[in-house]
Amino acid sequence: MEKPIGVIGTGNHAKLIELADLLTPAGVTWKFLKDFPHVGEVEETGCTFSENARLKAVTYAVRLGEWVLAEDAGLVVDALGGQPGIHSARFAGEPRDDARNIQKLLELMKDIPPERRSARFVCYMALADPRGEIQAEAEGHCCGRITFEPRGTQGFGYDPVFEIPEYHRTLAELGLAVKGCLSHRARAARAILPQIIRLVDSGKWR
Repeated sequence: MEKPIGVIGTGNHAKLIELADLLTPAGVTWKFLKDFPHVGEVEETGCTFSENARLKAVTYAVRLGEWVLAEDAGLVVDALGGQPGIHSARFAGEPRDDARNIQKLLELMKDIPPERRSARFVCYMALADPRGEIQAEAEGHCCGRITFEPRGTQGFGYDPVFEIPEYHRTLAELGLAVKGCLSHRARAARAILPQIIRLVDSGKWR
C-alpha cells in the first residue's frame, strides 16, 4: 500500500531536513515546496505564530491541492518585550541573514545582565487538507537564555546564542541529535504526530 503524500510548507532547507526527520514516524511521503516551483510564496500577514502557520498551511494546500504541514517559529526574548518574535527571520532586515540577526540581538542586549536574559523558542504547526481546512495543530516551546556571544557551529538561526541552562551549552554546541529532542520544533512535531497518524489510519488522508 502506497504511503499518503504530504507537503512540508517551507522553503528553508535547514528546516526541511529537521522536519522530514522528525515526521518520519507519520507514515507519510513528504514532498517539499521546491518540488512545486510555481507555487509562489505566502505573505506572512498574521500577528502571531499560530496565525502565520495556519495562513501558510491553508494557502499552500489550496494552491497545490495537497495536504500541507506548515509552521511558524521564532525567538521570544523577555527583556526585549517579546522581540524578535514573528519577525525573527528578518530581524535585521532583508535579505534574511542569521549572522546579522544575531549581531542585532546581541547589540540590543549588551547591557542586560545574565539573570535577565531569559528567552524561549516557539514553534506552531498547522496541517491543512487539500480543501484548505485545518485538520491538526500543535505548539512547542524551548526555554533558555541568550548568551553574550555566539558559541557552536551546528544548527541554524539563533542556535549559537541560545543556551539551554541545564546543559550550559547552546543549541549550536549540543548538535542536531540533542536538538532533535529538546527543540521547540521537535516538541511541536511530537505533539502533532499522533494527530497525523490518526488521520492516516482513519483513511481520511488520501
